Amino acid sequence: MLRLCAPDELAEGQSRGFSLQDLQLLAVRRHDRVYLYRNRCPHRGVSLDWHANQFLDDSRSLLRCAQHGALFLIETGECVTGPCAGDYLQALPCREDRDGIWLLDVPAEDR
Repeated sequence: MLRLCAPDELAEGQSRGFSLQDLQLLAVRRHDRVYLYRNRCPHRGVSLDWHANQFLDDSRSLLRCAQHGALFLIETGECVTGPCAGDYLQALPCREDRDGIWLLDVPAEDR
């Protein structure tokens, strides 16, 4: 289990990127729940952000790939528009408690 940040460091409606060893992650808080994904678009394998911690579209209701505009549902990681429609971001197990937001397990390919 790896601590990513304190709970108050990811506000409602905000996103944030993390780098752990070679693993690039993104977290977003929506409706007081934290969602954690690998920061890699399924279309080309590129990072979604083009500015630090900027993963959301203008409405703050979808994740956006800055490389080609694909939009993903925050709750599931499903691409709903763009060249990878129907594909998913890789969700990662996380939990939150009063001490932090935690990545529960590093994916096997990154160990």
